[in-house]
Amino acid sequence: MISKKIVLHFSKEIWNKPIVYRLVKDFNLSFNILKASVLPRQESFMVLELSGPKMDFKRGLEYLAEVGVVVEPIEKDIVRDDHKCIHCGACTAVCPTGSLYINRKTMEVLFDSAKCSACELCIKACPPRAMESHFV
Repeated sequence: MISKKIVLHFSKEIWNKPIVYRLVKDFNLSFNILKASVLPRQESFMVLELSGPKMDFKRGLEYLAEVGVVVEPIEKDIVRDDHKCIHCGACTAVCPTGSLYINRKTMEVLFDSAKCSACELCIKACPPRAMESHFV
């Protein structure tokens, strides 16, 4: 069994196709929508936690590529500019997944991108604007 958080980017030509339905029906995968912006006849995106048997997961990703969906791992989308970060901890107070946390020994704010759900609450909370989103 494999589970990953991914971002699906849809072109304006395929925004209305039953692509996620096919992942469930044809490839035995389950999903949890973490965030989405899907608008008629426009480029759209969807952040999913996708789970299923390893072989089915691989086949599902191949299907997405065949139909023209660009797939990226979630950690590419929310990033921290370490030069801007002042380690104030404001982002840790709003992070629902614990991907932003304070190392109590060094008092530095650390970012575990694998836990990130791309909710973007950290972006709004960060005074020096060190947190950035790359899919907006």
